[in-house]
Order: sequence, then structure tokens, then C-alpha cells
Amino acid sequence: MENQENKLGFTQFAENWNGRLAMLGFVIAVATELLTGKGILSQLGIM
Repeated sequence: MENQENKLGFTQFAENWNGRLAMLGFVIAVATELLTGKGILSQLGIM
């Protein structure tokens, strides 16, 4: 059987995906704010 790295917890694999998804979310949030002219909180109805 091949040597399989654990994919759960604080592993390099999980941290890489966490960073990539965080960057993607940030870019989407900024683009949405630029397109609508409203901040994220006002889009959600919080402010």
C-alpha cells in the first residue's frame, strides 16, 4: 500500500487549501463591493 499522508487537521495540505480559499473569498468580496458600491456588511443587512 502506498504511503498516504493524513489529510485532516493542521497539515500542509489543509493549510494550503485554507490559504487558497481565503484568497479567493477575499477577491470575490472586493469584486462584489466594487460592482455593487456597498460594503459586505450592508449587503448582508447588518449595517
